[in-house]
Amino acid sequence: MRVALAARDTGKLGALVKGTSALPIACDAAESAQVESMFAAVEAKWSVPDLVVYNAGYRVRGPLVSLDPKEVERTIAVSAYAGFLVGQAAAKRMLPRGSGAVFFTGASASIKGYAESAPFAMGKFALRGLAQSMARELAPKGIHVAHFVIDGGISGGAGDSRSRERGEDGMLLPDEIAKNYMNVFRQHRSAWTWEVELRPWVERF
Repeated sequence: MRVALAARDTGKLGALVKGTSALPIACDAAESAQVESMFAAVEAKWSVPDLVVYNAGYRVRGPLVSLDPKEVERTIAVSAYAGFLVGQAAAKRMLPRGSGAVFFTGASASIKGYAESAPFAMGKFALRGLAQSMARELAPKGIHVAHFVIDGGISGGAGDSRSRERGEDGMLLPDEIAKNYMNVFRQHRSAWTWEVELRPWVERF
């Protein structure tokens, strides 16, 4: 696959760009104009994407009564509103062709609101609702929309302190997550999945 990677700071994408020969694009997904420019850049280099994965995240934690409303607003903007902008931009381009896939990355917070984590739960619940609504509307038109609940910590490799603390079976491996995304992407449309939950086998749920 030819890959485009977007981030507000493309400098952070260096290793990924090198490893995937990707096209890096600077984009704040919560800004409509920047989202449109991002898709235009991909179309100019290649064409309308076959697969768009929305994976951006932001969160603020803390007791409900002490949360900064601006930080809450930013959490919801990145977790949900920006997902809408990207999903809408992708759908507009895929619908005339009658094919394509839009995947949204969720989290434990997509289905469980944890204490002192209300803003993230608000955003991720909204993203899940967006994905479900899009799937029902767009599947009959050839667009495969799916939501992935990543229910657990993701291993950062040998140097990741959380991986050392939780042990080999306590973290999700990035390559195994990616395999599941690809499996869903390759599904025949007679048996499409709209949601997948992934967790390490020792995770509570």
